[in-house]
Amino acid sequence: MLDVADSIELERPQDKLVRRLCSTLSGYLDKDQVDACVRAYEFGAKAHSGQFRKSGEAYICHPVAVAISLAEIRMDANCIVAAILHDVIEDTGVSKQELAKAFNPEVAELVDAVTKLTKIDSKSHAETQAENVRKMFLAMGKDLRVIMVKLADRLHNMQTLGAMPAEAKRRIARETLDIYAPIANRLGMNNIRHKLELLSFHAMYPRRYNILDNALKKARGNRRKIIDVIESTLKNRISQAKLVCEVSGREKNLYSIYQKMLHKKVSLNDVFDVYAFRIFCDSVDDCYRILGIVHNLYKPIPGKFKDYIALPKANGYQSLHTILIGPFGFPIEIQIRTHEMHRMAESGIAAHWLYKSDDDKNDKFQDRANEWLRDLLEIQQTAGDSLEFIDNLKIDLFPQEVFVFTPKGEIIKMPRGASIIDFAYAVHTDIGNACVSARVDRKLVPLQTQLENGVTVEVITAIWARPNPLWLNYVTTAKARSGIRNYLKNFKQQEAISLGRRLLDKEFQAMHLQLDAIDQSKIKALLKISGKKTLDELLEDIGLGNKMPFLIAKQLTQDDIHAAIRLDDKEQNQRAPLVIKGTEGMVITLAKCCRPIPGDSIIGFFNPGKGIVVHHHDCRNSNDVRKKQTSWLDVEWSQDTTGEFPAELRLEILNQRGSLATVATTISENNSNIENVTVIEQDSRVSVDLITISVKDRVHLAQIMRKLKDLPIVIKITRVKA
Repeated sequence: MLDVADSIELERPQDKLVRRLCSTLSGYLDKDQVDACVRAYEFGAKAHSGQFRKSGEAYICHPVAVAISLAEIRMDANCIVAAILHDVIEDTGVSKQELAKAFNPEVAELVDAVTKLTKIDSKSHAETQAENVRKMFLAMGKDLRVIMVKLADRLHNMQTLGAMPAEAKRRIARETLDIYAPIANRLGMNNIRHKLELLSFHAMYPRRYNILDNALKKARGNRRKIIDVIESTLKNRISQAKLVCEVSGREKNLYSIYQKMLHKKVSLNDVFDVYAFRIFCDSVDDCYRILGIVHNLYKPIPGKFKDYIALPKANGYQSLHTILIGPFGFPIEIQIRTHEMHRMAESGIAAHWLYKSDDDKNDKFQDRANEWLRDLLEIQQTAGDSLEFIDNLKIDLFPQEVFVFTPKGEIIKMPRGASIIDFAYAVHTDIGNACVSARVDRKLVPLQTQLENGVTVEVITAIWARPNPLWLNYVTTAKARSGIRNYLKNFKQQEAISLGRRLLDKEFQAMHLQLDAIDQSKIKALLKISGKKTLDELLEDIGLGNKMPFLIAKQLTQDDIHAAIRLDDKEQNQRAPLVIKGTEGMVITLAKCCRPIPGDSIIGFFNPGKGIVVHHHDCRNSNDVRKKQTSWLDVEWSQDTTGEFPAELRLEILNQRGSLATVATTISENNSNIENVTVIEQDSRVSVDLITISVKDRVHLAQIMRKLKDLPIVIKITRVKA
């Protein structure tokens, strides 16, 4: 190989870039590793020979610029080599095997992971991008350096958007703000995140950017004197306490200023009048001592202190934040952190490679990042498609956190607005699927309760419990939303198949036949006519009420599978009833109009797409439906039915103090719970109430009604059946 100094000439832009790359790499890599990076450049330049970017420069300039960004945060040699070669598999004829042979398998794996998916022209652009992001996260689960290369790649693409059409600029900028900048933030890489946000802001709203930038430049001259006064005051007071520190006035990010103006609906002066400072010291103890000093120097604003050292953010960020009233009446925002915390705040996950010789704090940060990735991989495995995964990812990338405790004292971070259900899924998916209620600080609360900082949460689970579709209205985390959707999707499908098989078996039993004994050719012919690929699909359709089991059984037992089938009421009514327990799930539901319970005479109706709805035999609604259609069947309760079922009572009681409490106590003493109370009518003497209670069966209900009737305050009691 040529010597680095000799091999690099100054005529072409790519040569200048390689010289700069080598200069940066020489600061922390061995000569052999730098030579390997130069060899990668020569390999990539040859592979990309004849390819140019829209700006007119040689294509190889792009991957070298990506490598420079990674070298500035001191990534390892294999990552730099992969960055230089990250487009050769996609854009040239080089294969993954050739890369592994020319360099090493690790480099080949990294390059392959960064490579975009191809040959998906049939999909929309949104689906294509979603697939790419999904693949990237799968690769990140194996090696976090994949996202480093991808972020640096996106950063350089944003820096060179000039040659792109305006519409493409806005689309790429929006995608950057939605996905890549938040990922950089989630991994603690604030330096790259701020650059991506600023470039995206300029690409999306160039006029707003320029107006805001010019206004800030004009305002800076007047502010400089105030900043210098406050900075020198802070340094003097801290040095008097014999503490060593650095103080610097912090320039607010242009995009951050724009976001505050947008969301808080305030003017530039209101945002820009907050003076920001950072104080760097050597130890955590010094951070808290400096905090006391600045609070003594200037008056703190109540409620504006945040301790991210004791409770770090999810991305590992640590610092003390406080806002004070300064000497000129302006707010002063101060961040206090150690030098190590500042390195972590700027480099994030990259600090794992940059400062490997330090203590185990980097490993803890790596573990935190891996934990987040494991959650995302679990979400992507259960997501219906790539667009759903992207929606879940966006939810997860914009958290405002609260900190709650488990009963054992472990701290769990949750996004603001998260409910008990979110917490249950954060602990474990199985706990989320089985949760029924919870105790917050030892008090029973409903599942939709939103979490607050510092509370202790104990989730109560039950073996019979399962997720409810209504939970999707209460959850905010991607993991909970994905877990509920996945469970409901699979559960409903399996329940429908199981019910469909039971219904079809019942029809065949009436004919003294079995489903398994039916000729496979007839089943295949029926599937073809029905447009179904498998028997399970047909059974699912039966279970969901889309097809009548009696008709399907008739078709399968006829010689002519195409013959029209007429459903005979008399023949249908002579068939054996379907035995149910009432707890089968979403494909067998109990009607809310009459609330049937074990022991009642019941009847079932096929509700297309939902399965079977069970009514009380005397329900007026069931009588109306029976007159109009024939999609009903006889059902009866199983002998071993267990569980609790809602029943509705109409009570006329004396309207006096404590009446409702007496009724509630009597119901509780008879092993029942009140689910709902509605006052229908009320005057000075009598109150008419509808009370929904949970009972085991008709015998249990009759026992409760007798006890209530014995109360002196109860005038009349009846069960509501319609």
